[in-house]
Amino acid sequence: MHILIYIAGAIVFFVMIMVSVALHEIGHLVPGKLFDVKTTQYMVGFGRTLWSTRRGETEYGIKAVPLGGYCRFVGMYPPDPGSGKLRTVRTGIFQSIADSARAAEWEDIRPEDDGRLFYQKKTWQKLIIMFGGPTMNLILAFVTILLVSLSYGLPQPTARVAQVSECIIPAARQASPDPAQHRCRPGDPPTPAALAGLRSGDVITVFNGVAVRDWNQLSDLIRDNLDHEARITVRRDGHSVDLKPVHTVISGVSSNTDPGKVVRAGFLGFSPSQEMVHGGPVFVVGQLWTMTEQLANVIVRFPVRVYNTAADLVTGKPRDVNGPISIVGASRLAGEVAATNDIDVSTKAAQMFLLLGTVNLSLALFNFVPLMPLDGGHIVGALYEAVRRRLARLFGRPDPGHADTAKMLPVAYVVSAVIGVSGLILIVADVIDPITF
Repeated sequence: MHILIYIAGAIVFFVMIMVSVALHEIGHLVPGKLFDVKTTQYMVGFGRTLWSTRRGETEYGIKAVPLGGYCRFVGMYPPDPGSGKLRTVRTGIFQSIADSARAAEWEDIRPEDDGRLFYQKKTWQKLIIMFGGPTMNLILAFVTILLVSLSYGLPQPTARVAQVSECIIPAARQASPDPAQHRCRPGDPPTPAALAGLRSGDVITVFNGVAVRDWNQLSDLIRDNLDHEARITVRRDGHSVDLKPVHTVISGVSSNTDPGKVVRAGFLGFSPSQEMVHGGPVFVVGQLWTMTEQLANVIVRFPVRVYNTAADLVTGKPRDVNGPISIVGASRLAGEVAATNDIDVSTKAAQMFLLLGTVNLSLALFNFVPLMPLDGGHIVGALYEAVRRRLARLFGRPDPGHADTAKMLPVAYVVSAVIGVSGLILIVADVIDPITF
């Protein structure tokens, strides 16, 4: 029964992700139709078509490989600048790639399509079309997490002490996957928190004369203190108690914006308690911003992190729990949440929807990367064209015409190859050495 619930949870979550992908493409399709761009296909998935139907000029369907989707807008690449026609003499491999793609697209263009081609649309219309997909994922992330926040609450660390670490464990032992290495041994120095007399249940109210408002402020105060003196006041059993002054120590701790990165900062030696906070739209926006900072760091270092995942897989090292995962990995996590007996049904539902919100936020941010074939690459192309034309008018120069985005196809092919290989590596890692709940 456990296995069946696990599989069902993973499948349901996978379907929810694909619904998110389908809605992403709806975010492109609807404004494209509103602005009368010729649209020949709306597909969920890639590869062989499993099912399709035609409505007007557009074919709607589902393909065999459920790892994405696309809308096919006709006229993404303008004719060759200067001649207004397709180039007949190709010079260089990059130009050859651009001309081949342009020629393939223009096979579907008819004289009556004039004015309906994507490249002919106004800049603001292009931007709305390309922003539509990621914006849809942002809306889904916001709505999903808002529902969880209002109905169940979001876990937030507080200034209340949950547990005090008795000793400072060397970094080499902390990195070990063996739990026995994480226990105190004779000779391990006590933590500053233990020396100060901090206890479980204490609420830290003052740190070095600064009144503590919340955990985020307290965490920053401790980190910035490095190895300087720390004077701490706590609320204990309804009374204000000044603890013994100690010095925090410099240690390697996880970065606030990139949990997978270790930075040098002050260390006190306790873990905060968590409380469930119910918040509205403003609270959720703040949570999404924090998540965005963390996910942006993952995306910026995505190729390096994927390489590290592959290296760890080959060498047998434990996988970084803060590293990237594939759709398969996310679905496996959802399956574990569904099958566990350690939490109740409402907590399971909250965890599933929080995970779905995180996936949607990740999809949005990844698609905003300013490289073709991602949406961000087309957004940059539209902005470049607009700026170039505006500058030409400003300086009284001839209109330079449409930006030839086909010349960016070599970059698009490289990016597509990196995404494809990275996806394959992560799927293999999620099957062989998955990150667990």
